[in-house]
Formats: sequence, C-alpha cells, structure tokens
Amino acid sequence: MGKKKQVDDSIIPIDIAPSDPVHYVLADYNRYPVSKHRSCWIHVVGYLRASRKKITKQEAQRLRSLKLTAPCFLDNIPCRARSKRRVTRKKSTPKLKNKLDSGSFECYLETLWSRLPADKRDLFTRLDCQWFAWYRKASYREKVLSWVKRKEIFSTKYVLVPIVCWLVLSNITVVFNFSVNLISSFENRIFFRGHWSLLIFCHFGESLQSKTRTPCMLLLDSLQMSDALRLEADIRRFMFDIYKAEGRPENKQMIYQVPLLVPKVPQQRNGKECGNFVLYFINLFVKSAPENFNIDNYPYFMKNDWFNAEAVERFCERLHALACNFH
Repeated sequence: MGKKKQVDDSIIPIDIAPSDPVHYVLADYNRYPVSKHRSCWIHVVGYLRASRKKITKQEAQRLRSLKLTAPCFLDNIPCRARSKRRVTRKKSTPKLKNKLDSGSFECYLETLWSRLPADKRDLFTRLDCQWFAWYRKASYREKVLSWVKRKEIFSTKYVLVPIVCWLVLSNITVVFNFSVNLISSFENRIFFRGHWSLLIFCHFGESLQSKTRTPCMLLLDSLQMSDALRLEADIRRFMFDIYKAEGRPENKQMIYQVPLLVPKVPQQRNGKECGNFVLYFINLFVKSAPENFNIDNYPYFMKNDWFNAEAVERFCERLHALACNFH
C-alpha cells in the first residue's frame, strides 16, 4: 500500500454542518427562512449549505468580510416588498452605532489592528472573539484549547481575549396591590443579548512569583451593573486548561491564585455600545500598555476618566470609514 498523501491544513475542506462552528454562529439567524434573505451574507451561506458545498479556511475568512459589505437587516427593518431603490455601498455597511455581532466585530478589529503601531502590536497576541464562548461548550472545548496552543501565548507579554456572552440581569420590581391593600413583588428579568467585554492576560510566560512582571488578568467591562465577575469561574477554568494544555509546571493552586483585576473604566450609555467600547479599549490599551505590567502601579490609566463618550463616537466614525475602504 502506498503512503497516504498529506493534505495542507490551509486547504482542508470545511463543511458547514451542525458540528461546525460556522453553524453555531448562524444559530441566531435561523428565526427567518433563508428564502427571506436577499443579497446578504446569510443568503450566500444559505446557498452553500443548501447545495452542500464545502469551503476552505481562506474562503471562510472571506465570508466574515461579507457580514460588513453585505449585512442582514431583517432584525432592523420591517419585512415588506423588496424595494427597487438602489442602496449605495456606504449605506450598506452597518455603522458601529449598532450593536455588533461577532463577524462584524472581527472585521472592525482586523481594520483597527492593521492601523496600530507595529512595535506595539509585537507585544500582543489576540484570540478570536468566539473562542471563549465556544470553550464554555463542552463539545468545542478541546478544539478551542488546540487553537489557543497554536497562538503560543506564553511567549508574548499580553493576550487580548474579546468576550461575547449572553448576559441576564434580574431586577426586583415592587408593586402595590390596591385590591388587597398589600405590597407584592415580582422578578423582572432583563436580557442583554451578546454583551461584550475584554479579558487581557498579562505576562503569562513569567514566573507566578515575579514581582516586576506580574502574571495577572484584567477584565474591562463597560457595563458595571452586569457584575463582571460573573464570568470568573469560567475564566479561571479557561486559564487553568490553557496552562495544562501547554504542559506548564505550575500546579492548580498556584494558577487559581493569579489575580483577576476589574478596573473601573468608563461606562456605556445604552445597550448597544459594549462592542464599540471593547474596540476602543483595545485601541487605547495597545497604545499605552507598559512593557512590564506591575500590580503595584495598577490601575495605571484604566480609570473612570480614561476617556469620554465623545471620544468613543469619533473613534467609531473613523473606524467605520476605514473598514468600508479596507474590505
């Protein structure tokens, strides 16, 4: 028998099936039949799925760009007869004022990253914004850890981990019942779909006993009422599994003692700005991060007055214009 021909990993066909992460990303859009979608990225992916076509990894990356240049508006406008009016490319790209999905976020981040100083970028590694959410699902956990291992995060000073997760807040509303002259209360659950925050690993390649280059984690959240530490258990499990997958000598007790710091950063004004704030966090942190992060100097520049809402708006306008040209 002849030797089995080796296949380049970059051209391995990817089938868009329920077992594939692409299907997981599309799950939110299944509330509308594919036939309702016209000239948008979901229309393209729906065609690929219906015709059982397979795509390469490079083609999958290009599909992500379609989420910017050919977005879906079914959630934003009433479903009605197809308009005969032509839409310009400028208006066909969703502005950053809207809540970002993972595909749009990655496209904007790619644009931002290409504009940051090269000497600053060299201090950082970044993970895909979906990896943490996939890690929380047992069926994807091992795969995500293998992807993280390829990033060689222990050889870099900082690792950016954008996080998007379902967020549920509970609010107790008190009601006075006049019919029985009693006060009754009930729980009103408020859902924030796909809340964004930014996790940063600092100096993971250093000794856990280091005093000058302190291994620690930062969690930047623009919605304090969300209780940023709600993710602490999953974050620490993620961190431990990364150490374990790398075969690091540190034991579990030492790893779980790595500080998780939550600085009081500027807060968003509505339920749609979290993704924009994370992009701006990344922009400012990469430009200002010290070469050696030391807890003694924490929180550094990460304070309530770090920036204002107008600065975020100007940044979003510039980034949106760049993304339209970049893609």
